[in-house]
Amino acid sequence: MRILFIGPPGAGKGTQAKKLSEIMGIPIISTGDLLRENVKKNTELGAIAKKYMEEGVLVPDDIMIKIVANALTDLDSFILDGFPRNLAQAQALDKMLENLNKSLTHVIYFDIDDEEIIKRLTSRRLCPQCNKIYNLNFDPPARDEVCDQCNVKLITRDDDKEEVIRNRLRVFKENTYPLVEYYEKKGILKVIEGKGDVGEINEKVRKILL
Repeated sequence: MRILFIGPPGAGKGTQAKKLSEIMGIPIISTGDLLRENVKKNTELGAIAKKYMEEGVLVPDDIMIKIVANALTDLDSFILDGFPRNLAQAQALDKMLENLNKSLTHVIYFDIDDEEIIKRLTSRRLCPQCNKIYNLNFDPPARDEVCDQCNVKLITRDDDKEEVIRNRLRVFKENTYPLVEYYEKKGILKVIEGKGDVGEINEKVRKILL
């Protein structure tokens, strides 16, 4: 299976990708994780990407396309999370896969309203040491804003601040939402309500795939 998850920031794409990967043994290609790793290591790519991420705008296509092309080369099955984010990237992905004699088998769009997303993301915290992500509303640490594993103070990522979230949502609607129609025309798009229990949403995802 070659699966793409689409949805606004905070829609649960990453959470569902991880659960599906654990259940079905399919590797995740998460550009967000790759970019954050490069930023943390202060690589040349990370330095370029950091300013875009902090402002809540899309990282340039040429950077993203190179990252994904390298990641997909040796994989027959995968879950894409965070790429493509615009029509140019979607078309580049089609060409990448065509060159590898592959194609997407499923595209799932997680539909969720803006205010629910803002509520979710402003409650999200990150451990700066082990990178574990918590949510103060539904997955809090045992001690108030302290990592269970590392015993260090949790932080709020710059891209989880409300003003940045609202800008990210605007960017999503302008750049990424057109992919819903793009993949709908290809006949491989399915829509899932993104609000609700993680387990219930995962069950909906698996019913689509199986």
